[in-house]
Amino acid sequence: MILPTGATVAVADGETIRLFHNTGVKPGVHLVEITATPPAPVHANSLARHRTGSASPDGKQFENDFAAAIAAFLNKLSLDGTIEHLVVVSDPRTLGELRKHFNHDLRGKIVGEFAKDFSRRSLEDIASLIADA
Repeated sequence: MILPTGATVAVADGETIRLFHNTGVKPGVHLVEITATPPAPVHANSLARHRTGSASPDGKQFENDFAAAIAAFLNKLSLDGTIEHLVVVSDPRTLGELRKHFNHDLRGKIVGEFAKDFSRRSLEDIASLIADA
């Protein structure tokens, strides 16, 4: 995949997000990690009270809320012009949940999606995944 210079890469799972900026000159991929404060899940406080209830027996609601918070965060970055091009790397379940919450503006900026769990992989592995696509 030819990743545009300046593209943002978001690597997420149901609990974490890592953001990268491509500084490579086309057709290169050279990612630099961006320090980002992870968004708080929308219903984090209510989840703590109901964690053992039948509504969320295995934490899936927390993962869904976190994915919604990630999407809202990325939507904001897209609307304020911080994101011009976006690649999303996420496990299949979280990617599906993210897609539900991406706004129209952000959808138009997505240049690639990878349904893979690379959240705990090295920067080099992530860059290779994108470059080899």
